Amino acid sequence: MIKNLRERDALLQSIRVFFHSEGFIEIETPVRLKTPCMELHIDAEPSGDHFLRTSPELCHKKLLACGAEKIFEVAKCFRQGEQGDLHNPEYTMLEWYRTDGDYMTALADTQNLLRKVVERRRDVPSMFSNDWKIFTVAEVFEEFAGWNPVEEFDADCFDFDLIEKVEPALPKDCPVVLKDYPAELCALARLKPGNPQVAERWELYLGGIEIANAYSELTDPVEQRARFEKWGEQRLALGKPVYDLDEEFFQCLKQMPPACGVALGLDRLLMILTGAKSLDAVLPFRD
Repeated sequence: MIKNLRERDALLQSIRVFFHSEGFIEIETPVRLKTPCMELHIDAEPSGDHFLRTSPELCHKKLLACGAEKIFEVAKCFRQGEQGDLHNPEYTMLEWYRTDGDYMTALADTQNLLRKVVERRRDVPSMFSNDWKIFTVAEVFEEFAGWNPVEEFDADCFDFDLIEKVEPALPKDCPVVLKDYPAELCALARLKPGNPQVAERWELYLGGIEIANAYSELTDPVEQRARFEKWGEQRLALGKPVYDLDEEFFQCLKQMPPACGVALGLDRLLMILTGAKSLDAVLPFRD
């Protein structure tokens, strides 16, 4: 465990060196929020009359609306009921945003970051030395599940086939990116110009483990409100808590410039870099 504490320290140092060299500002945002982000399957942990954040995303976007251009945060985040080899209710997220870029700009950032992370390591997993493979969601589902979720979306079938058919078939010896998700899974992402069935979103897999999520940011407050309200109705139908909406966030979207952002799980990245099979090996304190 002490060895992995040193590995974590080295990882954090290399991350900060990279972002500072690229002109990003390291920031801190609140851990306790009155209005956590409204998403269908992500449940916030109550903290008195507030909630512990599931992501710093809304706060970051408020800063972009105020004139910030390149920001990053090493953020403690919390999700209720998540426990397992790859999940912990409390985890560390690396999240960054930049203006004047889209989800492919974010992908270039991620590739450059991971090169920086491994360049001074003695033992580098072989997957990092191989070329990145980039697939659309439509093509991997057609190949491994036999249907196209962009043309005919089915939420239950998508989740099942992703876990049971697609993810196990992805290459494990190189970084793999799945991009262009169905619009129904767009969360806070912008839809692709000229193709409203597709969201400008990608996810990164290392060794078959999902490690990062990114997209071109939605800046339309009307559309964003509609999505949150839809998820609120669905959460209510499922018996889940429905959070208040962050009105300040919607106002900020009116001033927010085009931007892209990435959320990367640092605990999982450390697990992969050290060859660990579970988060138990890299988190000295688990619930």
